[in-house]
Amino acid sequence: MYYQEPENTLKSLQHAISLFDGVEFDIRMTSDNQLVIHHDREVSIPNSRLQGKNKWVESWTLADLESEGFLSFRAMLEDPIINSNWVEKGKIGCIEIKRPHPNAPMGGGFFSRKKHNKHVANIIKMADEILEEFQVPHENTVYYAFHKGMRDSSNMAKSKRPWAALIPYISPYGNRTTQRIQSFPRYLSTSFSSLVRQHNNMGSSMLPCAIEYFVAPHNKLPLGKTIGLHGKKLSDMNHIRKGLPTYVWPAKPIHEKSILNAGLTGLTDNANPQFTWLPTGNARWVNPAIQPLDNQQQQLLDSATEENHLEILKQLKMEVPLWSECDNSRRIELISMWKESWNWQKSVDEILQSSSNSSPPWQAPRLIGHRGSGKTSRPVISE
Repeated sequence: MYYQEPENTLKSLQHAISLFDGVEFDIRMTSDNQLVIHHDREVSIPNSRLQGKNKWVESWTLADLESEGFLSFRAMLEDPIINSNWVEKGKIGCIEIKRPHPNAPMGGGFFSRKKHNKHVANIIKMADEILEEFQVPHENTVYYAFHKGMRDSSNMAKSKRPWAALIPYISPYGNRTTQRIQSFPRYLSTSFSSLVRQHNNMGSSMLPCAIEYFVAPHNKLPLGKTIGLHGKKLSDMNHIRKGLPTYVWPAKPIHEKSILNAGLTGLTDNANPQFTWLPTGNARWVNPAIQPLDNQQQQLLDSATEENHLEILKQLKMEVPLWSECDNSRRIELISMWKESWNWQKSVDEILQSSSNSSPPWQAPRLIGHRGSGKTSRPVISE
């Protein structure tokens, strides 16, 4: 029986990076200038255990947070399971940088953009130093944040790793309801074309994008051309993005197959290894980038029935080489197939040269574990 570990914890991250093409997680800065993996602004433990301490994560030392069961960024990279998958096996780490509440320590107030930029830059710089120490390849990471000054922060940190801003922007204050109210008008006024244009103008390395842009009825709400995951709307979407890597969340099981078939990367909350048959009536392939299928293998996967899909998955797992095991001719075949299907603009040679022996092309669609093995209930640490 599968048990889902709490989000952003070591066991959750170990499981997800072993199962999928990569893992997404959140980092914050502690009061003693260390990096901790934690999503919420407030320390996610029962109120009874706060014991009079300030509720903001940034007011706690790393040691105090570790004593509650939270994980440091360094400890994550020291773990041999995570390290080998991230460094040697070409899997990707999507690092979401979290800004503190404006009233929290290091929060910088509500209107000090320079302080906000500097705070995010300091996090990037610290993360870069740790990633370099553990020799994590640049192409295996991306930073992103709900932060308008992401380009400035990256430049300030002198980072050479990929980055992107999360748009429409969500402020680091208010509850989920008020944040959605704030962001909704921005969503309505920001078409997918505008989203791509903004990211290209900023110099983003990829496009983080909400699922609402792709599925009805929400995809009809933003101004401009409606895009989607099927038919002409899919063709329009790939024509607009021109191969810009696009990461979609949440990749719910009902949409997972379509997201990957569209050449997009999905962030999933379902890391149950026993979940092998999608509600759309398809076998689930969890490594589209690390263990990519050619046309013939994809057809075999698509032919699977609920009765025989486990046998077909087992066969493909044994027969399909990892990207790191592919010879040059197979890599050219795969890149040519992807380029034709999804309107990638760079030449096959350019894409091949920018890829490493262990890491699939930056543009390749992936399935990535969201917050490790998926979002979990609050408080994250309850025991």
